[in-house]
Amino acid sequence: MYNIQKIRADFPILSREVYGKPLVYLDNAATTQKPRCVVEAITDEYYSVNANVHRGVHFLSQQATELHEASRETVRKFINAGSTNEIVFTRGTTESINLLASTFGEAIMSPGDEVIVSVMEHHSNIVPWQLLAERKNIKLKVIPMNDRGELLLDEYEKLFTDRTKIVSVVHVSNVLGTVNPIKEMIATAHAHGVPFLVDAAQSIPHMAVDVQDLDADFLVFSGHKVYGPTGVGVLYGKEEWLNKLPPYQGGGEMIQHVSFERTTYNELPFKFEAGTPDYIGTTGLAKALDYVSAIGMEKIAAHEHELTTYAMARLKELSGMRIFGEAEEKGSVISFLVGDIHHFDMGTLLDYCAIQLNGEKAGGKEAVININFTDTKEKVMLMLNNGVLNHRLGSQDKKADLTMEIAKMDFVKLFFGRTDLQTLHKTNKVKTTGDTKAIDIIRSACEPADPNFNIVLP
Repeated sequence: MYNIQKIRADFPILSREVYGKPLVYLDNAATTQKPRCVVEAITDEYYSVNANVHRGVHFLSQQATELHEASRETVRKFINAGSTNEIVFTRGTTESINLLASTFGEAIMSPGDEVIVSVMEHHSNIVPWQLLAERKNIKLKVIPMNDRGELLLDEYEKLFTDRTKIVSVVHVSNVLGTVNPIKEMIATAHAHGVPFLVDAAQSIPHMAVDVQDLDADFLVFSGHKVYGPTGVGVLYGKEEWLNKLPPYQGGGEMIQHVSFERTTYNELPFKFEAGTPDYIGTTGLAKALDYVSAIGMEKIAAHEHELTTYAMARLKELSGMRIFGEAEEKGSVISFLVGDIHHFDMGTLLDYCAIQLNGEKAGGKEAVININFTDTKEKVMLMLNNGVLNHRLGSQDKKADLTMEIAKMDFVKLFFGRTDLQTLHKTNKVKTTGDTKAIDIIRSACEPADPNFNIVLP
């Protein structure tokens, strides 16, 4: 039984209000909220077990070390890695990819060699390879996609040459929601003798991921995307590959012996974990993974699929709606535009309805929502139907709160015909005028959408 109300009760922030309205949080692709058990585990370790790991013989250090390494085992089981030697703790997906690009590039790649990525990659899976290209004069090749947001696998196959050294592709797109056929793509790469890195930042929170079943050579993800703390993540690598790579950074923990003449490096995975790790964060990550495992990744995936299917169907009923990314295999991400409304305006206006989504996706021009297992059909309906905005106006001398109550309106009708709210914000006209003038400015901005609204001073 999937008890959504019991699950939501585990997330205190979901019961709060924003601008006097119940919070609707749909920005899960950027970061997830944290269940109470994760925060309590972090607090408890700071208050009762805090000591540096792998450094001391005293009781607290030994206990903290045991918790840290138990967390590594939790991660291993969660992704079904063969050994904890294959689990490297990092600060997140971005650092994991940078670590691999730097070390793999140093050890394996030469000028003229090639990396294959896809057109739908996050910046964290583009820029590290570009930096490597600048240093070592390598080449990036890009897998194209069709209008539905699906990678063209025939074109992917054609990109391989004898200079191809690695493929690095996202599992689930954070903008389009496309679930890429990673297992098939890995098999293609291996047929050419090329290793494969999976960016699983957006798949780990939403579906079961088995690195041995995928036969992934490397896989990366972030703790904060899967209900864990910020600042901690994972690089999985097959032991045979990690042994071929040099250390990423130098310092404590990654060494066995240091002299001024020569340093010998530690065994896996510690060779890649220089300095004091975020051992508190790894405990929080493990607790988050235990939490979603207890619910069941299959149940989570089914619930999110149901809500995403419902939201997609309802959005398509709205006049002027454009949805980007309708792959046959799609995750719980929906990108859309309404008419010619700027995505920044869309995000800003919905924020005043206490609906939190991504209206400023880096490099994109669409609003993006990401549904997760804590969401309900009622919350999705609020996003679809809420037509009430709260807007705060004021000057340095006088704070004036104005509330525009636009009741019984579909939010799309509200937005239609007006595209200048972003300009209104940037010019700061509202903040420097008196109350009456401010009302006139907002009225002129919103009247083209629907004249039947009322502005009420609190």
